[in-house]
Amino acid sequence: MPGILFLCIHNAGRSQMAAGFARVIGDGRIDVYSGGSEPADHVNPMAVNAMREVDIDIAGFTPQKFTDELLHRVDVVVTMGCGDTCPYVPGKRYVDWPLDDPKGQPLEVVRRIRDDIRGRVEALVAELIG
Repeated sequence: MPGILFLCIHNAGRSQMAAGFARVIGDGRIDVYSGGSEPADHVNPMAVNAMREVDIDIAGFTPQKFTDELLHRVDVVVTMGCGDTCPYVPGKRYVDWPLDDPKGQPLEVVRRIRDDIRGRVEALVAELIG
């Protein structure tokens, strides 16, 4: 089964939303992980609210630091705004999504980011599992 690791700095917004979409869109046909280089204490409440609007609940997830084990377990690493703090494993496929950070943004901005992420996740999952 293919695997995706979504990475951002705090693992509280973009990567959590992407993982939420991937879990739903992949429907058990893909392994989904997320992590951050400097994990926050909790998932961004605005990201939680924006995802609830599309019937995806990410409230129960906790930001976590990525591990080398996760990096080696997946087929694709998707980075989102973490620049040099994102890890690099030679030979691993990396995709960088230049997305705005939802931290401190009003819900209408977070919705736009959410919808952008949804489109990118749909395309990536379709590529990986057809």
